[in-house]
Amino acid sequence: MISRRHFVQAALATSALYGASGFGNWSRLAAQQVLSQDDLIGTGGPGNVTLIHITDIHAQTQPIFFREPEVNIGVGIHAGQPPHLVGSEFRARFGIEQGSAMDYALTYDDFTAMARGYGRMGGLDRISTVVKAIRAQAPHALLLDGGDTWQGSLPSLRTLGMDMVELMNALGVDAMTSHWEYTLGSERVNELVENYANPAFLGANIYDVEWDEPVGEPYRIFERNGTAIAVIGQAFPYMPIANPGWMFPELSFGLRRERMAEVVQETRDAGADVVVLLSHNGFDVDRQFARDIPGIDVILTGHTHDALPEPVQVGNTFLIASGSHGKFVSRVDLDVQDGAMRGLSHRLIPIFSDVIAPDPDMTALVDGTRAPYAAEMSEVIGQAGSLLFRRGNFNGTWDDVICDALISQRDAQIALSPGFRWGAAVLPGQDITREDIFNVTAMTYPNAYRTEMSGEMLHTIMEDVAANIFNPDAYYQQGGDMVRVGGLGYRIDIAQPQGSRITEMTLLSTGELLQPDQNYVVAGWASVNEGTEGPPIWDVVEAHIRAQGTVTLEPNNTVDVVGG
Repeated sequence: MISRRHFVQAALATSALYGASGFGNWSRLAAQQVLSQDDLIGTGGPGNVTLIHITDIHAQTQPIFFREPEVNIGVGIHAGQPPHLVGSEFRARFGIEQGSAMDYALTYDDFTAMARGYGRMGGLDRISTVVKAIRAQAPHALLLDGGDTWQGSLPSLRTLGMDMVELMNALGVDAMTSHWEYTLGSERVNELVENYANPAFLGANIYDVEWDEPVGEPYRIFERNGTAIAVIGQAFPYMPIANPGWMFPELSFGLRRERMAEVVQETRDAGADVVVLLSHNGFDVDRQFARDIPGIDVILTGHTHDALPEPVQVGNTFLIASGSHGKFVSRVDLDVQDGAMRGLSHRLIPIFSDVIAPDPDMTALVDGTRAPYAAEMSEVIGQAGSLLFRRGNFNGTWDDVICDALISQRDAQIALSPGFRWGAAVLPGQDITREDIFNVTAMTYPNAYRTEMSGEMLHTIMEDVAANIFNPDAYYQQGGDMVRVGGLGYRIDIAQPQGSRITEMTLLSTGELLQPDQNYVVAGWASVNEGTEGPPIWDVVEAHIRAQGTVTLEPNNTVDVVGG
C-alpha cells in the first residue's frame, strides 16, 4: 500500500494513475472533537464516476454500538498488513489520535468510555441521509451493496429478508452480491430477487451443480456520465462449507479465478471503461485476486468486516474496505478518461448517529418494518454487568455468554459457538433486550444440539477451523474466526502446520487434559447438518440471562495464543 503522502503527491501528477483519500480532513476534525454532518459527508474528489459502497449490514437498521477487534491476526504475506492491525498499531499506521472520534470508530481501546461519549453508529435512516447528500453532489453515483444484508435481526428473520429488501429498494441500491442471503434458502432468494428486489443480484461464481454452468447475472454494465462501468459480483465462495449446503443444493460457488478473469475480459470486450469487483471474498482473498487477476480497477471488498480509512493499492487495483453493521459508507470517485481509470479518490464516512440527521422518509419506512415486532423486541431480559461484544479472532464476550448458556441450559461439559463476526454490542449497565439477543443469534438454523464427542474429535474440529483461518494461502481461508469454546481451554500456535496448532486442550471443570479416547458432553448451535435437533439458541440464551439477572463476565484467558 502507498502512504497518504504518496497518494497526495501522485494526485498532483494528473497524467499518472493516482489515489487520494478524504480521510485526512475529518481525521483532524475528529481529533479536535469537532464534528458536523457536512464535515463527515464532505465532498468528492475529481472524476466523472462516483461509487457508494456499503456492506455487511446484517439487517441492522438501528444505530448500534459495535466494537472493532482486539485481535486480528494476518498470516503469510498478510502478516502486519492492513487490515491486520489493531489498537495502537492501527492508529500509528493511519495517523489517528488516541481518544479521537476516529479512534472510537476504528479501534477497540477504551471502547466503553468512548461509546458513552461519542454514541451509537449506523442506522439506515442516517445512511440514507448520506446517500442522498452524495447523490445531490453526484447524481450519476452508483450505490453498491456487498451482501450480508438480509440476515442478522429479528425482523429480517421473521420476514425472511423482506424487510431489508423493501428498505434497500427505498435506499436505491443499484447492485448487490450475497452470502448469508442464501441461508434463507435458494427458493426464497429466487423469490425475492425475481419479484421484489430492485438491485441487480450479481454473482459470477454462482453455478448450477447439475450442469456446472453459470446461473443468474454475473455482471452488469452501467452507463453513467458518459462512462461504461462494469460491476461484477463475487458471492461468498465457500457457502457449502461455512453454511448449510442443503439450503441451496442446486448451487455451487467457489473462487473460480479463471472464470473471473474471463468475465473481466468479457466486460472489457463489451466496452467497459472501468471494472469494479463487488466482492464478498474477504479482504485477504481479494488482495490475492488483485495480484492474480489483471484488469480490475476497484475491488469493493466485504465479508471480513474490515474498515480502512484509506484504499489498499495492489498494482493498478484499489481495494476499498467499508466496515460492517452500517458504521461506515465509502465514497469512491473515479477519473475515467479514454477508456481507462486515471485516478481515484476515497472517503470513508463514519455514520455517527448523533451527528448525522436521520432521513425522515427512511425513518418512517424502518419503523414500519419493525412495528409488528416492537413490543417483543423491547422486552428486557436482564442487564449487562460487562461489555458484551462479538469481534476478534478468538474471544468475544457475547460468545462467552452463549457458551455459558449452552453449558448451563443444555447440561454440557463443553460448549462450541461459531466464530461469527456479526452482532451489536451492549454497554455495561444497559438493559439486555430480546432484540439484543436476536442481534447475535438470528439465523435460519439455530438449533442448540447436545451430543457426545471424543477428545480426538474435538481436537480435529479445532484444527480444521484453525486451518481455515490461519492458512498462509489466502485462497484456503474459508470462514470466520475461531470457534468459540466454553468449558475448554487450549493453546494455539499459529505458525505451526495443520494438525499441530492446537495443544493442551483442557477441561476447565477438572483442570485435566482432554483424552483422545474419552467422550465429553458437548452443546453447540448453528450446525450445518440437516435435521439438527434442539431448542433455538435465542431461547437458550434468554433462559440463561433471565437466570443470571445481571450478566457479568471475567476476562477470558482460556486460550493461549502464540506465533501470531
